[in-house]
Amino acid sequence: MKPLLLIDVDGPLNPFAALARRRPPQGYRRHLMRPTGWEAGDPLPVLLNPEHGDELLTLTDRFELAWATTWKAEANRWIAPQLGLPALPHVEWPGLLGPGPDATYGKTQHVVAYADGRPFAWVDDEITDRDRAWVTVHHPARALLLTIDPRVGLVRRDFDTLAAWVADAGA
Repeated sequence: MKPLLLIDVDGPLNPFAALARRRPPQGYRRHLMRPTGWEAGDPLPVLLNPEHGDELLTLTDRFELAWATTWKAEANRWIAPQLGLPALPHVEWPGLLGPGPDATYGKTQHVVAYADGRPFAWVDDEITDRDRAWVTVHHPARALLLTIDPRVGLVRRDFDTLAAWVADAGA
């Protein structure tokens, strides 16, 4: 069974902290979206780089991709088509996410439960050393928790890190 690659949207794929700039970062396109909860008022601006879809698809021979985003299944409607990705399974969050155990990020325990003992890599902008330490104690398999700068999003170095990590696992 392949390791999981768990993908957050806001931060890694949508560098939302770059929205304050006049122009999106190179390679990104601005999209206006209306996911659930955003039906009223102005549409949600989302920055996406279509090259990220190609990069992620090249990893599917070594990883099983899944969403680990508060967009949940809606990432398949709003994000995947813009990146040329197929519909992906997703981690289900129990309502609003508060802090996790031992001051970890609210997603961490749910990501570990979703992985269910499988090796996984996770890209998110809110991962800290506390999350890494908690996963080391509570997850029996290899795990790579990759923190992504929400001003920049995924970059070449991140894709290289993912590829090297899975190659080191012999997957």
